[in-house]
Amino acid sequence: MSALASGAAYTVWTAAGDTAGIPAPKVEYGQLAPMLVVFGAAVVGILAEAFLPRRIRHTTQVAVALLGLIAAVGTVVTLATCGYASNKANLAAMGAVAVDGPALFLQGVILLVSIVAVLAFAERRLEPRGADGAPVDAFAPQAAAVPGSDAERAAVRAGSATTEVFPLTMFAVGGMLLFPAAADLLTMFVALEVFSLPLYLMCALARRRRLLSQEAAVKYFLLGAFASAFFLFGTALLYGYAGTVSLGGIADVIAGRFPAVPTLGTTTNSALLLIGGTMVLVGLLFKVGAVPFHMWTPDVYQGAPTPVTGFMAATTKVAAFGALLRLLYVAVPDMRWDWRPVLWGVAILTMVIGAVLAVAQTDVKRLLAYSSIAHAGFVLTGVIATSKAGLSSALFYLAAYSFVTFGSFAVITLVRDAGGEATHLSRWAGMGRRSPLLAAVFTLFLLAFAGIPLTSGFAGKFAVFQAAATGGAVPLVIAGALSSAVAAFVYLRVIVLMFFSQPEPGGPSVAVPSALTATSIGLGVLVTLALGLLPQYVLDLADKASLFVR
Repeated sequence: MSALASGAAYTVWTAAGDTAGIPAPKVEYGQLAPMLVVFGAAVVGILAEAFLPRRIRHTTQVAVALLGLIAAVGTVVTLATCGYASNKANLAAMGAVAVDGPALFLQGVILLVSIVAVLAFAERRLEPRGADGAPVDAFAPQAAAVPGSDAERAAVRAGSATTEVFPLTMFAVGGMLLFPAAADLLTMFVALEVFSLPLYLMCALARRRRLLSQEAAVKYFLLGAFASAFFLFGTALLYGYAGTVSLGGIADVIAGRFPAVPTLGTTTNSALLLIGGTMVLVGLLFKVGAVPFHMWTPDVYQGAPTPVTGFMAATTKVAAFGALLRLLYVAVPDMRWDWRPVLWGVAILTMVIGAVLAVAQTDVKRLLAYSSIAHAGFVLTGVIATSKAGLSSALFYLAAYSFVTFGSFAVITLVRDAGGEATHLSRWAGMGRRSPLLAAVFTLFLLAFAGIPLTSGFAGKFAVFQAAATGGAVPLVIAGALSSAVAAFVYLRVIVLMFFSQPEPGGPSVAVPSALTATSIGLGVLVTLALGLLPQYVLDLADKASLFVR
């Protein structure tokens, strides 16, 4: 009887499968071109790493990465000019990927910053030459070797190089491109892991201070794993509530426009919605570095190779805020009265704690880490506005912040002593006399962080504060203005230290970079001034792009 029963069940299952069939997936490859080009370049980089001779790997990897990123920028521009940022916006890849204005705008920002980052990664003039006279970069000669071991010393003598950092960077960029464009929670989670795993590895690749670098990578990995677990468990709960992981489908169930799947039995339980939404929000707030999920930021920023720190600080925040905006504006817009008070508290704590703790820092990289935390709070003020103006101001702020951030970390790579980068603040005393040009450039970036007029930081803060005030969040704007004043004290203290203090005897020197790092810093200066003096074009572009597709 049991055999007959199982056979009958098998027959029914087969018949049902034959009747329904499995539809062939429809993938719009042209609309996914930015991500496909970047992932394709990453695969080419892996093949180059496997088959090319060691002596030409570095040049080849840099060329492949730059060509891939430039080609991806071209595809983003093409999609935008073809109308996919406005009237032709749609959901591609069976509804998994959104091709709309916010996605294309943020993808463009990520790609442009990534081009600048690859230029800095390729720098080989700052470190002393190897034993064989060959130039070396900022990354460990053999990442798998134990710091200080015979294997590491042998790798240094052999002139080995960790050129795998370039395909790792391309995989991270590909995941970041997908993250703000993900139209369902599972795709968003896959994108989260695709760009997080390479970053965990890249944080451990510092040539100097290897143990500190590996400690930073372990901390980032462990805390990132917890955040990913929160995100995935929240996704499961939201599926239990709505019967779908599609952001638009979740919004329809919440608004009552679409009936929930009756077989789940728990779809009327709003606790699943609240708990699941909160857990997904926790995972995203960890990635943006908001309080109280910020504790990884200072240690990771300090321990990672400085070019990786700049890349991570700029691009990860852009991608994570893009995903956060899509979640809040597409999946749960009808619950704004539930999540807005929570984000009010998170934004105020993020701005205040980031600015106040920056005052006590004595390391430049840790100071900029707490600065990035405060800026996450400033972006949240635009997010909380829940309006088109709030969305466009947040997009503009992210574009302005990303170039200033990477430029400031690129400057840090040039100030060096016998131990490598001189990141202690006391070592920067009198830098205005040692190198007036470097001090002036770093001052420009600090003034942009402070939001001084005629810089991109002022335009960004003015836009998000105006949107928040218009949206009724005047107390939040007041808290942001006070936090900006505290942060301005931090930045001005560094400026005073550079220009009005006597240089230390035997202080650090300023290395002369190659055209690669000089170009990355120069682009940062250009964007900071352009968005400060003439911000209207990019503001209009962000405004036109501020429409999510469902």
